[in-house]
Amino acid sequence: GYATFLANNGISAFVVDYRVYPNTFPLPLLDARRGVRFVRHNAQKFGIDKNKVYVMGSSAGGHLASTAATHYVDEATRPDFQILVYPVITMERPYTHEGSRFGLLGAEPSEELVQLYCNHKQVTGNTPAAFILAASDDWLVPVKNSLMYYEALIENKVSATMHIYPTGGHGFGWGDNYIYKSEWASELERWFNTIVFK
Repeated sequence: GYATFLANNGISAFVVDYRVYPNTFPLPLLDARRGVRFVRHNAQKFGIDKNKVYVMGSSAGGHLASTAATHYVDEATRPDFQILVYPVITMERPYTHEGSRFGLLGAEPSEELVQLYCNHKQVTGNTPAAFILAASDDWLVPVKNSLMYYEALIENKVSATMHIYPTGGHGFGWGDNYIYKSEWASELERWFNTIVFK
């Protein structure tokens, strides 16, 4: 998986076991914040740079990663970088993923809650740099999610790298049978070397 690839390339990776449905927001976010804070606090012990802490997530996990990147409460909980793979970004219809919206916000979320977790609307100039990956033919989470987030990052002058491949659908992840696996692995490695570790 991702963690193995990153570790094989000399990049430390930690897996956060966060709460999911029926635990709705803010509980998953609290777990993500705790994970960022834990890694940063123990950076010296782990032999890593406390100023190079990143979050990564796919699909609904991509929503949580982008939430951690836009809803941090202090420097200890702010990731320095974010990697989003075919992420759910918006909670608004028609572009949200209904299952993620239900799982994250519950059956009948208030409009205030929906807007709060439309993460493209929470981007600021202090949002961490992002690497975004998606497929044009994503049948489950419309690629519009990635596009809206990318545009918000650019509008706020945040470093943003996005790769959208023509095929892959949803959930291609780290599968060996994905036609563009070597390309996006190479691009992610290049991003780490030129943006994260420059």
